[in-house]
Amino acid sequence: MAGVAFDEMTGHGGSAATAADIRNAYGQLKNWLDTTPSDHFNTRRSQAELLFRRIGITFAVYGDNESTERLIPFDIIPRVLTKPEWGFLERGLKQRVTAINAFLKDVYGPQECIKAGIIPADLVYRNAHYRMEMRSFRVPHDLYVHVAGIDIVRTGENDFFVLEDNARIPSGVSYMLENREVMLRLFPDLFSRHRVAPVENYPDALLATLRSLAPATATRDPTCVLLTPGRYNSAFYEHSFLADKLGVELVEASDLFTKDDVVYMRTTEGPRRVDVIYRRLDDDFLDPLVFRPDSVLGVPGLMNAYERGTVTLANAVGTGVADDKAVYSYMPEIVKFFTGEEPILHNVPTYRCREKDAFAYVMDNLKDLVVKEVNGSGGYGMLVGPHATKREIEEFGRRLRHAPDGFIAQPTLSLSTCPTFVASGVAPRHVDLRPFVLCGADEIRIVPGGLTRVALKEGSLVVNSSQGGGTKDTWVLDG
Repeated sequence: MAGVAFDEMTGHGGSAATAADIRNAYGQLKNWLDTTPSDHFNTRRSQAELLFRRIGITFAVYGDNESTERLIPFDIIPRVLTKPEWGFLERGLKQRVTAINAFLKDVYGPQECIKAGIIPADLVYRNAHYRMEMRSFRVPHDLYVHVAGIDIVRTGENDFFVLEDNARIPSGVSYMLENREVMLRLFPDLFSRHRVAPVENYPDALLATLRSLAPATATRDPTCVLLTPGRYNSAFYEHSFLADKLGVELVEASDLFTKDDVVYMRTTEGPRRVDVIYRRLDDDFLDPLVFRPDSVLGVPGLMNAYERGTVTLANAVGTGVADDKAVYSYMPEIVKFFTGEEPILHNVPTYRCREKDAFAYVMDNLKDLVVKEVNGSGGYGMLVGPHATKREIEEFGRRLRHAPDGFIAQPTLSLSTCPTFVASGVAPRHVDLRPFVLCGADEIRIVPGGLTRVALKEGSLVVNSSQGGGTKDTWVLDG
């Protein structure tokens, strides 16, 4: 599937493009790029960086001794999607998240998909994120994933693929919102040329989703909080940002306690009952009485309250089994089994190294493949064969032979490119897209757009911020 990348502005991979080549969605943007002096872009990029620094929107890189806090580079040229393109993605995202929720309900319940041979039992039971504590556990409204980040890549005019399902604690939505805010400030003239669908209502949609998930024991005005590990977490900025936008309390473990299997928040006016916890804390640290006993980030007794149905956790405990990369490879079958429909959004073809023939093929073709740890994230623990040295390939091959069950492999996709402002001027760079799907008891909500991540290094396919990638504003045209 590798080759010349599809360019979302020109429609092809060539560097020279005539006016006739420009795709309709990018017509006004291309004219703006052609008529705007380059020094204007430089000025606006500097202003954007200054705004982000003032806002304080940073992320931490663990293990990086040079800098504990970084700005994610922001590209001032937006990515543009048409309304029909977004409509297709939206239908596929709703179908996929519906299937993920049905899958989780099943693997923690009757396990019909295992009995039917849709997915091997050991992939579920031996998964590091499968929680035996959740077996036969009835979660509120039978919903496990309330906030999902589904990573989408594009390879052609009408070719979109799901690269990953992020079903635990997907991050990045603050960048989606701040990117739009900065673009509105710096380029009002560009917005005046387009009808861009808004993303600013995401906090309202998230709060409506959380409130809809309140347990039956809650009042008509349920109390929602956002639980953070604290200011030293890499995503703390996003936690505080979202709590502020939602109008809910940002709490740490010391702010909460349980009594008679009910969760309360300490306030200056006395204890206040909590109905919904949007937690940005990994399963292992949630409750020291059930998971890691050394955790000081969790709330003792939280799982008892959860089991009694007096509080909702968003996302539910144990959702990580659904975003495992080996389980991902079975998602087409999972979608068919639980929805009775053909998948709208397809997977990237995937080789499961746990299977003998697939393992042999992968070992013979490491230089042409992308190989990933099934539990890896952030662009770590992976090999991009075409961009790796001979020594890197040999070392990764040894890791693979040692533990083949821990890896999957995929062909090197020609990710689509978008115009990006770099040191040399405007040039194509590879991108992906993370739309955020909100699944409430009443409906599934998706704001039009998402977080576009861009590989700023020429030729690079790695878009992760921890690996030097940046972000773009994502425009869905309303007309």
